[in-house]
Amino acid sequence: MNDIPLLEARELTKSFTSGTRRTDVLMGVNLTLHSGELASLLGVSGSGKSTLIQILGSLDRPTSGTVFLDGIDVFSLKSKELSQHRNRKIGFIYQFHRLLPEFSATENVAMPLLIGRLPLEQARSRAEEALIQVGLGHRLQHRPGQLSGGEQQRVAIARAIVTRPVLLLADEPTGNLDQETAKQVFSLLRELNRTMRLTCLMVTHNGDLAQQSDRCFSLKNGKLA
Repeated sequence: MNDIPLLEARELTKSFTSGTRRTDVLMGVNLTLHSGELASLLGVSGSGKSTLIQILGSLDRPTSGTVFLDGIDVFSLKSKELSQHRNRKIGFIYQFHRLLPEFSATENVAMPLLIGRLPLEQARSRAEEALIQVGLGHRLQHRPGQLSGGEQQRVAIARAIVTRPVLLLADEPTGNLDQETAKQVFSLLRELNRTMRLTCLMVTHNGDLAQQSDRCFSLKNGKLA
């Protein structure tokens, strides 16, 4: 394994202020992920897991601390550079799939590529490849309402990997699924982790799934263990 981390967070803090009241959510979080790792992040509701994922994905800024992704201090980048870096390097999956109901699976998956100004035919071709990769080659033209919950989440995973990111951040990707479907989605993430050497950090409440990861972190009282 390469000694240089793909993702490194140093002394992250995050505080929110409401009037005179300050709430400290993250207090000196340090985390490293190496290329090809699949790690899980556990913690009770309200422990700051989603906040940490947002910061690691550069969707939110820490109160203090730094995040390096692929050797770059992401928060030193200007807004446009940061957006481009994030769109090229990071894929996101959420508990709720956030698919656009009026578009087909292929159109939903192609969306990040079209936003990145890839020509339509290339975007569609890449989207179809990604859907085949997650086992939905027979559902290319189906709309979200015509798909099961597990299939919808697979479309969301295809959308997250279609840009060929180096890092996948998954915030409770199995939280809205039954136990068997959750296992299938985790198995898919593990398969993509192995076949694409895709580094993945997954927030989960499911201890059984977390124990199948390469490493398991726990967030408690603003600190990581």
